[in-house]
Amino acid sequence: MRKLAIVISLILMFFLTYFFQVNIFSYFTIAGISPNLFIIYILFIGLYATQFLGISFGVIFGLILDLIFGRTIGISAVMLCVVAYLGSYFDKNFSKESRLTIIFMVIGSTLIYEFGAYFLNSIILEFNRELLYFTKIVVVEVLYNILITIIIYPLIQKFGYIIDRNLKHTNILTRYF
Repeated sequence: MRKLAIVISLILMFFLTYFFQVNIFSYFTIAGISPNLFIIYILFIGLYATQFLGISFGVIFGLILDLIFGRTIGISAVMLCVVAYLGSYFDKNFSKESRLTIIFMVIGSTLIYEFGAYFLNSIILEFNRELLYFTKIVVVEVLYNILITIIIYPLIQKFGYIIDRNLKHTNILTRYF
């Protein structure tokens, strides 16, 4: 029953993230660039939930985002799937206790998502590659995602430990000893 409640709350958090992305952060842009909250959200699921759940949510939510925002269907799904897989990889190999570690995870995930999406879009849509403009977008988005992560990290950590205890059936302290 707790697992179902957690899955339902993760789905509701997706809609809340979508609301913030579209309605609030569209007004708070830096040089016309807003953060990508979905990268942070899917990384959070990959870090604290199971690998299967993270990848599944990455694909499903990516397809929803592609249907709403994208010019091609599947690119956000593939890249959010990669972010979820990275989150599960980071969970196994790095500590989630340090804010600095989480910031580096967000930087890496944002860079991989954006470069992968840019590369796939350039292949599928065959547009001219403007690397200087793209680099400016990525740098601002990375900085913005870092700022958002620093602000909401206590909430992520608190809710994440609840998910971790109920879905993985491991205690955080016994995991390292």
